[in-house]
Amino acid sequence: MDSVTSDALAPASARTPLQASADNGLKIVIVGGFGVGKTTLVRSVSEIRPLNTEETMTQAGAAVDDISEVRGKSATTVAFDFGRITLDAHNVLYLFGAPGQERFWFLWDRLFSGTLGAVVLVDTRRIDDSWYAIDRLEHHGTPFIVACNDFGGPTHTPAQIREALDLDPHVPLIDCDARSRESAKRVLITLVEHLASLYAPHGAAAQGAPNSPEPAL
Repeated sequence: MDSVTSDALAPASARTPLQASADNGLKIVIVGGFGVGKTTLVRSVSEIRPLNTEETMTQAGAAVDDISEVRGKSATTVAFDFGRITLDAHNVLYLFGAPGQERFWFLWDRLFSGTLGAVVLVDTRRIDDSWYAIDRLEHHGTPFIVACNDFGGPTHTPAQIREALDLDPHVPLIDCDARSRESAKRVLITLVEHLASLYAPHGAAAQGAPNSPEPAL
């Protein structure tokens, strides 16, 4: 895990130029409700200029999307966000941010295809907006962690959040600030460590070597 926490997520200025290809492309999806900060998190941590499919929000959309809790939001994702992080010479992490509005949920099942793991981004002022994301991930059997984005709202204890989301005890729950690169890195590191804890024993049994899955993470 040291290679992930140091080299792979080092400041952009310290990295070598991107290679034209990589042996392994590992897919991570960022999901959550409308306006919880998914696009911001991808922008914060991607080593490339992210691909965004944001469009300006109009008055016509107000009749479709509930904007009562996100009145300062002027643009919204209509397909997905895409970013990239080089883990090492052979492995690249691809980040996909899913759109949050209910009318775009039909895209989620496609985005989940081939996904190694996911981050559920939560606004604790609107916890119920995260239920659908967790339900779909559990339906697909996709491992995930939960990251509570800091919007300066009421403080909830981890136990209260776990109860509200009906989280299994093994699912990691952390706080984050999607605007901060360091905080976004910590979210991804937590997910990678969670995936390693889930997959390493199985990979070791299959390969006959205790550390065999580590390079793929």
